Formats: sequence, C-alpha cells, structure tokens
Amino acid sequence: MVDQSLLTLQKQGPNSVVIEGIHNWVFECHGFLHNAVLIIASFLFVLYLALQARQSFLKLSNGRSYIIISYYASLWLVSILNLVWCFSQTWECSPGKEFAWNLLSLFTTSGMLFLEVSLLAFLFQGNSTSGLEALTRTFGISGIIVGFDILLKAIYLFAFGIPIFINSGYPTPHLKWNLWVIHKLLLTLVYGFILFVYHSRWRERLPARPAYYKYVIIMFILNAIALFACGITGNGASFGFWLYHFTIVCYHAAYLPLLYITFLADFFQEDDLRLENVYYSEMKDAGFFESDWN
Repeated sequence: MVDQSLLTLQKQGPNSVVIEGIHNWVFECHGFLHNAVLIIASFLFVLYLALQARQSFLKLSNGRSYIIISYYASLWLVSILNLVWCFSQTWECSPGKEFAWNLLSLFTTSGMLFLEVSLLAFLFQGNSTSGLEALTRTFGISGIIVGFDILLKAIYLFAFGIPIFINSGYPTPHLKWNLWVIHKLLLTLVYGFILFVYHSRWRERLPARPAYYKYVIIMFILNAIALFACGITGNGASFGFWLYHFTIVCYHAAYLPLLYITFLADFFQEDDLRLENVYYSEMKDAGFFESDWN
C-alpha cells in the first residue's frame, strides 16, 4: 500500500507531493484543532511582539532597566523557538525525526522553563529586585536550575532512550511519567508556597501587584492539573494521557502571552502613563487649561 501510494504521488507530479505534505502537516498526527491552536496562538504572539518592537525598544532604551531588557530579549528568543516548535508538530509522528523533535522540544521547553523560574526568582526576591546585581542573581539561580533540568532530561532521552517529548501514541514508558510527576510536583509546590505566603503575615515580602498573584493562581492550577494527569497516566488511565496533552497545548499556546502581560506589559503601560503626565504638566504650565477653569 505504501509503495503504491508513493508511485501514485510520483505519477501525479511534485504538486501532489506538496499538497500531501501540507495535508499531513495540518491534519495528521494530533489533528487539525491541536495544530491550529498551537500555530495560530504562537504566530499571533510573535506578530504582536514584532508590531510593538520599535515602540518597545524606544521605551527600553529610555528605561535603563537591566532586568526588563534581559527578560524582553529572552522572551523574544523563546517565542521564536516556541513558534518553530508549533510549526514542527509533524516531526513528532514522522519516522526518522525523533531525534530532531526531542532536541527541539528540549531547547524550547528549557527556554520556557528558564523564563518561568526567572519570574519565580524575581517574586521570591520581593520588592528589593533592581539593578545589575539582582539581574545576575536572578539569572544565575535560573541558569543552575534549568541546567540541571536539561541534564536530567538529556540523560532520559539520549542515555536511557526514553522519548519523554513524544506523546503521539499510548501507552508510553512508565519511567517517563515518573519524571514528569516529579517535575510538575516541584512546580506545584513552589506555586502553592507562594500562594501561602500571599495569605500569610509575610506577604509584604512579595511584590504588591495583583497581576503577579493572578499569574501564580493560574500556574498553580495548570501544574496541579498536569500533575494529576501524569499521575493517573502512569497508572494506566488513558484519560490522563488526553488531559496531560491538553495542558501541554495550553502551556505552549498561552504561557508566553501570560508572561508578557504579567511582567512586561505593566512596564510599558506605566511608561505611557508617565509620558501622559509629563505632557499634561507641560500643557498646564503653558496655560492650555486656563480657559477650562475660567
């Protein structure tokens, strides 16, 4: 059957091969809805960053914030990696592409984890986070944690041969789910601890911004669901496999926009408000509003 289909495509010409490739890219593997959500969401976010790039660069150059500049640059890099990952979904189901898919997934998820851990480190440092020293401390902690995570996953992938990033079929190796249970458990505990601090007498040590609190709630719920899904999948429940895959789609489609809204959007918006106040003060000093008072 395979040989006949190949012969048919060869007889039909290169256009049919292209059409068949596009069809497999969109509809095969995880299906149209899965691929459409990932591709559209990641593309729209990168497009938004590109449209705002000139204005953002101007504000960053005036702001002189090492943390915001570094985080914005890291967000750009990870967003492009995530976009490539979303467009390469068929690699997961294509024979001979397993190594490329695992490598791409390793770098993409590690980049997103780096941003996630950096923001957690920023939250734990509280209101004292500023300057080059804080940037070095934040990125240093994140680099150590993510480096250990990459090493552990690389051992699973290339030493033990366990496909931890391939979710195109069920069942999957039990050891894979042990790793993901530990991974999701640690993140759930960290977010749960931050929620506890927010409701304790030590809440003043955390940044007093409602956006951070909402971010922690969302990530706690997402990681708790992923933890539950990994646990029951490891025990043989097929529903858990579907639920875990749902959390993966949500993470790759929505996490980077959520991170931007939580950590960077306020910086740019506050800059706009400061400019508006400056313009208002200058116009008031020039007497533009005297007629209104009269």
